[in-house]
Amino acid sequence: MNFKAAIFDMDGLLLDTENVCKGIFEKACEALGVPFLEEKYLSIIGCNSKTIHAKLGEAYAGIIDYKVINEEWRQRYTSVVFHQAIPKKHGVIELLDWLASKNIPIAVATSTHRDVAEKKLKLAGLDGYFNCLATGCEVTRGKPDPEIYHLAAKRLGVASEHCLAFEDSNNGVKAAVAAAMHTYQVPDLVAPCEDVKALNVQTRTSLFEVYQELSGSYLTR
Repeated sequence: MNFKAAIFDMDGLLLDTENVCKGIFEKACEALGVPFLEEKYLSIIGCNSKTIHAKLGEAYAGIIDYKVINEEWRQRYTSVVFHQAIPKKHGVIELLDWLASKNIPIAVATSTHRDVAEKKLKLAGLDGYFNCLATGCEVTRGKPDPEIYHLAAKRLGVASEHCLAFEDSNNGVKAAVAAAMHTYQVPDLVAPCEDVKALNVQTRTSLFEVYQELSGSYLTR
């Protein structure tokens, strides 16, 4: 496999954010006395804030004004992610260290806003690994549109088709594939959907498994 750069999603892939975020949303619903619509919640994973607001706003219409839930959720979430390091996923350090040792430029392409993404990466001790970030507030169209992956590749100075992409969510995989990147999916809370299975991307159980595979193939070249 020939590649010149690597681009990572952040939440649910580098960091165990999705479990944290889901738990906080569930507690926000409990505090407000409204049901936690788990299936609807899982459908927003990998989406930008605009899409999240639209989907959850529709889901909670007739139950409560979604703005009320969002404010409760946002306050609880901010109190956690701006002050506590979110656990890293298995294999993150090994893979990032290996890519750095090969002088392969690395970027993050996340739907999260820049200030939040930078804080999360810094608290987790990962900020020094990345040459650049592309964030949700910097694009017009969120995942599954490929815009954010094209932006990350442009900032790295590498053509999209020469990049590896790493994702956990179905929306993210669709975006990376649409950007013509060789894509790995490491599922987190949501299993690959039928549309994504049809894309025939590389599916692995962890980034550590990816690290073992890439480093092993590199040695045999």
